[in-house]
Amino acid sequence: MKLIQIILVLLLSASTLYAQGEQPPAKVKTASVSENIGAENAGLIGVLYFDQVSNISTEVPGMAQEVSFREGDKVRQGDVLIKINTDFLDKDIDMQEKRIEQADVRIRKTARNLQRYRKLFKSDAASEIDYDNLNFSHQELIKERETLRTSLAKIVLQKSKCVIKAPFDGIILEKNVGTGDWLIPGRMLCRAGSAKDLFVRVPVAETIVRYVEKNDPVDVVINAYEKKLTGIIEGILPVADEKTKNISLKIRLGDIDDIPFAVAENMSVTVYVPVSEKKKLGIIPRDALIKFQGKDFVYTVKDGKAAIVPVNIVSFMGENIGTDSPHIKPGMQVIVDGNERLKPDQPVEIAGEK
Repeated sequence: MKLIQIILVLLLSASTLYAQGEQPPAKVKTASVSENIGAENAGLIGVLYFDQVSNISTEVPGMAQEVSFREGDKVRQGDVLIKINTDFLDKDIDMQEKRIEQADVRIRKTARNLQRYRKLFKSDAASEIDYDNLNFSHQELIKERETLRTSLAKIVLQKSKCVIKAPFDGIILEKNVGTGDWLIPGRMLCRAGSAKDLFVRVPVAETIVRYVEKNDPVDVVINAYEKKLTGIIEGILPVADEKTKNISLKIRLGDIDDIPFAVAENMSVTVYVPVSEKKKLGIIPRDALIKFQGKDFVYTVKDGKAAIVPVNIVSFMGENIGTDSPHIKPGMQVIVDGNERLKPDQPVEIAGEK
């Protein structure tokens, strides 16, 4: 009976400990809070756009014989986009070359006659008028040949314009041409955006512009993917909104080829724009942040246990965030690895520091 009572007491104690939620220490990694000068920022909605756009058209009329692109295609400078049929121009070139050959024959014939008349004229066997007329005829034929050559060069130039090429590395934003279409000069055949000039336009209140500095980096989140990129502030667009007085910031993202996912003109983004003077902020790695009931927290270690601490985020700085929470002090250890499965007051074991 005593042995049975001892076993029951042990089982009861074990069940009590289990009910109280005793857990083994969780292995975590920590990082130190640092301090830096930064400004508060706010996430504002902007759109993507290409700062350099070309409305590509033709300089010569003709029928589109070949169209070698589609909307969304990436093209390189010099890539052939459209070929215009050149059958008539090829015939004109052939005719013009034959006319030049005829002019060459007439010039050679006249030059020989002129040479004979020159000898006769020197020996007074030919009149001066006949000699002058033949000399002028020879000069006229030479000028006529120059005119024919100029005309031929013009036709050859027209033929070269029948091949429409990409003006820069870029992406086709719009297509308005198909094979067999009759093309006329000035009509937009396609619209291309420069691959190296992807920008963000974000409207801000005019009172915020004072906190924006040229060449400062800012976080840009592509909302469709929830992916973060880094943009560089290049300045402001020169015209404010007439009604709201908002001013658009101009932020460079760079080369579209460097972005690992597809983006589109007018796609929405969130830009974290400075909205205050710079001040001292506690700098915490983003990996330390956790969400609890819709609010931001970090875990610290206190007496060997996880202690949850609220944090007020005022600035996003790449892989870090800035906070003005007074209880976040430089040198404080925050958990950056293993925090996603922790519970308050859970025992922890520090396995290293990031």
